Amino acid sequence: MRRYVMTSAAILLAAPAMSAAAQEGGQTPLGQELESEWDGSLEELFLTFHRNPELSFRETETAKRMAAELKDAGFTVTENVGRTGVVGVMENGPGPVVMVRADMDGLPVKEQSGLDYASTATQEDIDGEVKPVMHACGHDTHITAMVGAARALAARKADWSGTLLFVVQPAEERIGGAKAMMEDGLYERFPKPDYALAFHVSADTPTGKIGLFPGITASSSDSVDITIHGVGAHGASPHMGKDPIVMGAEIVMALQTLVSREISPLAPGVVTVGSFHSGFKHNIISDEAKLQLTVRSNDNAVRETLIDGIKRIAANVGRMNGLPEDRLPEVRVGFESTPVTVNDPELTERVRSALTSGIGPDVLLAEDDNEGMGAEDFAYFAAPNTDVPGAYMWVGGTPQAVIDAAEAGGPPVPSHHSPQFKVNAEEAVTLGAEAMTVAALDLLPKS
Repeated sequence: MRRYVMTSAAILLAAPAMSAAAQEGGQTPLGQELESEWDGSLEELFLTFHRNPELSFRETETAKRMAAELKDAGFTVTENVGRTGVVGVMENGPGPVVMVRADMDGLPVKEQSGLDYASTATQEDIDGEVKPVMHACGHDTHITAMVGAARALAARKADWSGTLLFVVQPAEERIGGAKAMMEDGLYERFPKPDYALAFHVSADTPTGKIGLFPGITASSSDSVDITIHGVGAHGASPHMGKDPIVMGAEIVMALQTLVSREISPLAPGVVTVGSFHSGFKHNIISDEAKLQLTVRSNDNAVRETLIDGIKRIAANVGRMNGLPEDRLPEVRVGFESTPVTVNDPELTERVRSALTSGIGPDVLLAEDDNEGMGAEDFAYFAAPNTDVPGAYMWVGGTPQAVIDAAEAGGPPVPSHHSPQFKVNAEEAVTLGAEAMTVAALDLLPKS
């Protein structure tokens, strides 16, 4: 792999005369400053966000607090972009525009982490139901780190030239917030970025480490809803009806053949049924069943094959069970949808070089150990879906000793979206803020 090297004056000014200890993995001056910020007010800010999570497109109080924090740091702030999104702009002379994005929504999960600051919040979701809410994916660390980076960059205005575009995005968990902000004119109403940056805390990555690699870094995701129209009947007289639960079960099992038999074994794909609802009583055959699916892939052709296969299977299960053509199962695709997220190779190498120069040679993971197909709607902001090169990185959230103990048979590390999810917030926030600051300084060099 060709290495892109650019050592800007900004990096040297951000971390002048890096000590031998820092070069060997110790703390940089910027890291020390962010630790002080954590002890000063970032910890309080994180705890506020963690205790008071809000659901997608319902992040009103979180957005207000983020708007206030960015204003205090010196940004010109616009609220209600893409419904609840916040945009902060800081102009500081001629130069490129660098976008830094952080998502802010929580999940409808009841927290069981055991933390003394665990969320007990509930909130009415966009579907009208009141649900428990938890930051079960670490977005509270993302927005807290954004505030740390905003303060650090504002304090270093003498060291960089250009424009910062800080985007506080709603509804990443519903894969709708980035698209909503773009449809609300993000790149028309505000300076269009030359580079887009973001990070996600990772429970699978050791604290103190960053994963950043070129190419695909998050899969596409499509939410698919299937409605099966049956014919209700008494449970003792199934021949008098058309059972949507049986048809739903047949669809669920048939869907498993899409990945195993219709796409190449070398092409990743996932079709998961996350919800199956039908009926109200033991002895009543319902007249309707509803399935909710998530579909993941790393390739547009595979994506189309899976979605076309879902439509075909649903319709033909209906036909097989004798449903008329106007009563076949309905398939709705794309209520929550995002393309593949792809890191621009040249920008990725430039940011990797900046991180090793500005933070330390050991901060980057040696290889990509991602084994899942998580999706990320940062894809709407960056190439290949726009002409803006993007770099999306993973910041460690779990101490290495805890990961080692889990691999040795000890308690497992709680996954993202788990009620037990928790990360080392101080490590994630300070390193995430440092990474965003160092990358922005490199991309906005002073002439």
